[in-house]
Amino acid sequence: MSAHGPMPRSAWIFPALAVLLFAVATGLGLEFTPSAGGLLFAAVLLAILFGTVFAAVHHAEVIAERVGEPYGTLLLTLAVTIIEVALISTIMLGVKPVPALARDTVFAVVMIVCNGLVGLCIFIGGLRYREQDFQVSGANLYLSVLFVLATITLVLPNYTLTTPGPVYSAAQLGFVSVVTLVLYGVFLYTQTILHSDYFVGSGSDAAHGEAPLSNRMLALSVALLLVSLLAVVLLAKKFSLVVDVVTAMIGAPPAFAGVLVAVLVLLPESVAAIGAARKNYLQKSINLALGSSLATIGLTIPAVAVAAYVFDKPPLVLGLNTQEMVLLMLTFVISMLTFGTGRTNILFGLVHMVVFAVFLFMVFVP
Repeated sequence: MSAHGPMPRSAWIFPALAVLLFAVATGLGLEFTPSAGGLLFAAVLLAILFGTVFAAVHHAEVIAERVGEPYGTLLLTLAVTIIEVALISTIMLGVKPVPALARDTVFAVVMIVCNGLVGLCIFIGGLRYREQDFQVSGANLYLSVLFVLATITLVLPNYTLTTPGPVYSAAQLGFVSVVTLVLYGVFLYTQTILHSDYFVGSGSDAAHGEAPLSNRMLALSVALLLVSLLAVVLLAKKFSLVVDVVTAMIGAPPAFAGVLVAVLVLLPESVAAIGAARKNYLQKSINLALGSSLATIGLTIPAVAVAAYVFDKPPLVLGLNTQEMVLLMLTFVISMLTFGTGRTNILFGLVHMVVFAVFLFMVFVP
């Protein structure tokens, strides 16, 4: 979907279909079961859910063009994070507890974004322009906050003494959630007010010669964005049933559910990031990619922790295993090298994509 020109029909059809599907499924008591009818329901659900997520991101892009950078990228990131929190919370708080889902999804988002998406954007940009530049100061701020958040939420739980295993005690989880929110909040203040110039690159994908967005279209996009987000939240319960049964049917490892949720919420934003890289606006790609990682950890972990406490669910399993920690540390190192010079080329992109391929392979063949 393009944020320019007339609103595409899919931008309002899919949110309407999502609300209609939820009403029909709830009224008739439709549930997903491993049968012909159940598989048809699952296919329809996934098609409408993906379309609604794309619609939500489209409307966020329309609004983002009006408010400008870096607020526009921030709006896109927050919209995707709301969808992600809804899906994780719904699956995790279902009848069958999944205390490790938040960890698996957050880790999958970091690996998909920092290796798969970043690598693909750099690789595509390198093929088309040989080299692309970006703001080193902005990238360093992203990475410094991301490294701290990822370490205290995904690595440190393995080495605490109050509780054994890869979990935090209630007091520790509460403290980590608070400092995570504070750090992310200060980052947003830095990004939008103190040093917004750090996050605006020299390239631009702005449209030239197009009529400015009217107030009527802006209001319509705001309303449809809210409807789209609400529709995804309403369908999250149905989606959780599909994830559970499909994972069992294909014999996938537990981490597969986290990867599936991450792919669903990141796909539209990934399309926008790749499109920006193709237009030689790598800075926007970096803002979208690294911003998604920060928002996922900075907002998802505290939100899921609160949900687990309120609904009296088992403690969240947050600590990664040794293999995953190695991949995370490797991602940190190559990210510092990639974003340390202010210029990229295809080799940087390929290195990130190889690490992502290793991560994906290890999910199924650990």
